[in-house]
Amino acid sequence: MKSSSLLLLAGLLCLASPASASSAPSGSASSPSQRTVPVLMLSDIHLDPFHDPAKFAQLRSTPASGWAAILSAPASPNQAAAFAKLQAACHARGMDTPPALLTSSLRGAAAQQPDPLFVTVSGDLLAHQFDCRFHALAPDAGAAELSSFAARTVAYVALRLRAAFPHSPIYFALGNNDSGCHDYREDPGSAFLQAAARSFAATALSAANRSAILQTYPRMGDVSLTLPAPMQASRLIILQDLFQSGHYSHCDGAVEAETAEEQIHWLRAQLQAARVAHQPVWIMAHIPPGIDVYRTFAASRNVCAGQDPEEFLRSENLARTIAAFPDVIRLALFGHTHMDEFRVFRGYGGRGASAAVPGKLVPSISPVDGNNPAFTLAQVDPKTAVLTDYSVYAAGNKTGDQTIWSKEYSYSATYHLPNLSGRALTQLTSVFLADPTGQSQASRSYQRYFYPGLLSGSAAGSSGPGALSKAKKIQMLEAIAWPLYACAMANPGTASFRACVCRAAPASGSAAPERGSASAHP
Repeated sequence: MKSSSLLLLAGLLCLASPASASSAPSGSASSPSQRTVPVLMLSDIHLDPFHDPAKFAQLRSTPASGWAAILSAPASPNQAAAFAKLQAACHARGMDTPPALLTSSLRGAAAQQPDPLFVTVSGDLLAHQFDCRFHALAPDAGAAELSSFAARTVAYVALRLRAAFPHSPIYFALGNNDSGCHDYREDPGSAFLQAAARSFAATALSAANRSAILQTYPRMGDVSLTLPAPMQASRLIILQDLFQSGHYSHCDGAVEAETAEEQIHWLRAQLQAARVAHQPVWIMAHIPPGIDVYRTFAASRNVCAGQDPEEFLRSENLARTIAAFPDVIRLALFGHTHMDEFRVFRGYGGRGASAAVPGKLVPSISPVDGNNPAFTLAQVDPKTAVLTDYSVYAAGNKTGDQTIWSKEYSYSATYHLPNLSGRALTQLTSVFLADPTGQSQASRSYQRYFYPGLLSGSAAGSSGPGALSKAKKIQMLEAIAWPLYACAMANPGTASFRACVCRAAPASGSAAPERGSASAHP
C-alpha cells in the first residue's frame, strides 16, 4: 500500500447514492459468454504473522510448511493486549490481515469459483511495518534472519493459495512491502528474491513456467509466462515495479536508477517479441503508473498554478511503455491503493497513440484502510485475452471470523459495456470526464464501489465528532475529489493530467483545497 490512510477520500466517496438508469455509457449490456474462462484476482493480502505475538517464537523456528498448525491454534490468552502493544510500538495505522482472514478470503473465493483457470496476486503479501514488528519481537535477530522470516511468510501465503486452488496455476507479483529488509527497499538478486522465486515456481504448475520463474525472477522479481490453455498463445509478464518507485533504494539506503532502466529495457524487449509473435499479453505489477491522487489532494498540490502532482513512480517510463503496445497488451493489472479502480494508458504519441490499454487496480484483502476485504472474480475470452466481465466480492467484517462474502457489483451490469477492452474503458472514462460534478449514473456507480464494503456501514472514518457534514463532503467530492480521480484515470502523465484538471477546475484555477483546510487532512 502506498502510505497513509485513504479514509478522507473514502468518507467522500461513500456518499454517492445509487444511480438512475438514464446516463450510463452507450454499448450493449452483455453477460459473459459460455466460452469465457474464470480467473481469480487478489491483491494486497498483507498477511500479519505477528497478529498473535505469543506464537512468534514458534514460527521463528519452524519452516513455512509447519505454520498452518501454529497460526490456526487457539489465540493466546493475552493476544489482544500483546497485539495492541506491538501496533503501538510500530505506529501502525490499522490492522492488516490476520491468519483467520486469509483463510476466510480463500474459502470465500473458492466457494464462488473452486477451479479458476488461473489466479493472479498483484503484490504486497507482507504486513505493513513487517521489519519493525519482527525486530520488536526479536531484537537479537540480524538482517539475514529478517530476510529469512519474510521469505517464509511469502512461502506460507503461496502454500495456502496452493491448498485452496490445487488445480489452478497461481501467479505472484511482489509489492513495495514484499522485501527482505524494509518497505521500498531491496537488492537485486537478494536472498529474499531467490527464496520468493522458489516459492512461486512451485505454484506455476507448468514445467516451462517453473523454469522461467527460476531463471529470471531472482534478479528483480520479473518473469514472462505462458497462460494456460484454453488461453491461446497468451502471455503474462510480471514486474516487481518497486524498482520504478521514487522511494526505492537498496537495503543499505543507496539510491540508483540503473535497475529501473534495466527493467524497462527488459519489458520492452518482451513486448516487442510478443508483437512479432502475435501473442496477446497481460502485464501484472503492484504499483500503478500515473498520478497518486490521494497524495496530490492531501498535500494541496495546486497543479493549475504550476505545482506538479504526486506520482506513484519515479518517471513515466512504465506508463509510456504500456501505452506504446496497445496492439499487444490486453490488460494491465495492479494493486497498491487497496481500492477498486480503473486506468487507461494512451496518448503518449508514436505507434497506437489513438488506441488504449485498459488498467485494473484490484482491491485489497487487507482491511488496513478501513475498507472491508475484497476479491475479484473475472471472466476472460480465451481467444482474445480480453477481460469480458468481473464481479467484486466483499467481506461482512474485517477479522475473518464467521464472515460472509457477498457480491458488491458486476462490471457488465453496472456499466453496460461488453468488456473491459481499451476501447470500452476509454468510452467509460470519457463519460467520467464529461461529468465534473460526478452526477451521472456511471460516475456515481464508480464512486459507490471505489471503496469495497463501504456501503455496508462498517468502514471507519465516515462518522464521529470530527466528521464533516454530509453536505460538505458531497460538495468537496463534486468540486475537488471527483475531477482529480476522473482525470487521473485517463491521464497517467503529468502534462495531460494538468491539462485535464485545469479544464475541469473552478474559475479560480484551484485544483486542490488550501493547505491546512479540513479537507486536506484525514
